[in-house]
Amino acid sequence: MRSLTVAAVFVLSVFGAQLVRIQGLDAHAVASEAEANRVTAQIIPAMRGQVLSSDGTVLASSVVREVVVVNQQAVCTYRTKKPTCAPETSKAAVEAAAEKLSPLLGTPRSELVEQLTGDSKYRILSKDVTPLTWNKIAELGIPGIASDRRETRSERVYPQGQTTAALVGYVLDNGDPGGGVELMVDEDLQGTPGKITFERGRDGTAIPAGESTSTPAVDGRDVSLTINSSLQWYAQNALAQRIKETKATSGTVVIMNARSGDLLSVASYPTFDPDTDIGKKGVHLDNKAFSDVFEPGSTAKIMTMSAALEEGTVTPSTPVVIPNRLPRYDASFKDSHDHPTEYRTVAGTLAESSNIGTVLVSETLKPATLERYFRSFGLGSRSGLGYPGESAGLLPPSDTWSGTQRATVAYGQGISVTAVQAASVFQTIANGGVRMTPRLVDGVTEADGTVRHAPEATPQRVVSTQTAEDVSAMLEGVVSDEGTAEEAQIPGYRVAGKTGTAEYYDSRVGRYSGKTASFIGYAPADDPEIVVAVIVQKPTYPFFGGYVAGPVFKDVMTYALQELRVPPTGSKSRKLTLEVDPGKALKDPDVLRDGVKHPKR
Repeated sequence: MRSLTVAAVFVLSVFGAQLVRIQGLDAHAVASEAEANRVTAQIIPAMRGQVLSSDGTVLASSVVREVVVVNQQAVCTYRTKKPTCAPETSKAAVEAAAEKLSPLLGTPRSELVEQLTGDSKYRILSKDVTPLTWNKIAELGIPGIASDRRETRSERVYPQGQTTAALVGYVLDNGDPGGGVELMVDEDLQGTPGKITFERGRDGTAIPAGESTSTPAVDGRDVSLTINSSLQWYAQNALAQRIKETKATSGTVVIMNARSGDLLSVASYPTFDPDTDIGKKGVHLDNKAFSDVFEPGSTAKIMTMSAALEEGTVTPSTPVVIPNRLPRYDASFKDSHDHPTEYRTVAGTLAESSNIGTVLVSETLKPATLERYFRSFGLGSRSGLGYPGESAGLLPPSDTWSGTQRATVAYGQGISVTAVQAASVFQTIANGGVRMTPRLVDGVTEADGTVRHAPEATPQRVVSTQTAEDVSAMLEGVVSDEGTAEEAQIPGYRVAGKTGTAEYYDSRVGRYSGKTASFIGYAPADDPEIVVAVIVQKPTYPFFGGYVAGPVFKDVMTYALQELRVPPTGSKSRKLTLEVDPGKALKDPDVLRDGVKHPKR
């Protein structure tokens, strides 16, 4: 008895000491620990904002996905009128539930029977159920089938699929943007998650009278682009078809508003499926119009011509004597084909796309002057859009140009550009010599419905209106029957443009490999509305810009003029002299010829 008494006193003393510690000394800490065990938090995901085209077409949006779960100890009572599972009825109950759920969950009936059978109170059946489908499931009234709202998530969908994937970009499984517009304007699109806290009992259910707090989620803002969905679809398909026909490796089509610089379409090929291709090996996820650089070739000649016209060293009618070969330093330059000595004007030089003639024109300028104009046209720097992965291209300082590079830069080799930069050069001429920074984002819709418009582009005059008009008239000569791009003519419209065929530098092999074929132009030439640039990389022979890219330009431009309801102007083209009499050319004091220093240099 004494031993029992001592033991009882000892145990009670321990209990008493614990009570004193818990209720007296550690009361606050213990209460906080108990509350922490009772209180749970649930994150409410914010819906990511939509990406829309200029005409309101949805390019990217978020949808809710319900997580459907099962309590296997309850589903076995389906249609049995029994409170608990019974061996004689459970199998039939589960099979009946599986029969109803199978078409809604997209799961084979036999597989679903296995998932519904067992003793687990919580098993996930699907994480990819739309709210509409869940409503249909809930209407079945199957015991134990529920939607776990704690696991509800949003999923990014792209209704236009591959047509806009390379431009809009994609979102990773963790919700982070992976590229394109999704990354470019992520701050506006992402939104702010909400949070619910509540007290729960030992069985995990919320305590009705317990404390709870709620912070609602703030959905992301909708972003509207300058892209026209119809033009994007048409350009993407026309480009893909031509690349397959010419067995090329890649290409881009850029459509710009000639006056505002707004990008109406930025097609890139190859592209990808944003719903199935993310994470696959070898998939091209970038937009080549921004990321890929290439030597522009003859499309760059309009910058050389513009600089010389603006500086007053030549006019469109200045005679140019073009030999079959032009020796410079340790190289001998030639045109795309052998020919006897030709007698052309500066306008004819551009129409015929003569490399030799262009070099002679460039030699009327100092290298630093030529570089200054090239940079004013946007070369050597990013466009200002802020598009992820955009390249600045390559324009070395003129004081580093070698003797041969001094000549090649004039006709677009030894420098590199992106398709957007190349299109912007032509936009500048089409806009009367005023360059507009390209725009892709038009506006952002706030939560209250107001629209915050993106700033308008800042105009930058590069050349005078007169110079732009002269170059434009010369570019019409390129598309004439006497030029290199008859394929780009559009019945009823005046078209100005330029072909380009250049060596393609393949960084993967570290050398030149294949060609870059291009055509860039605008219409109507006398009142420009639309600029279209077509770039095709490494087509098979014939690989010339007029043959490869010209038909795509004509096809896309014709559709764009109709889609945007641009009527023909009805005016006639300005006629320029393209060829001159040899006798008169040689007597002209301003003639450009090898070995004769230009008087205005």
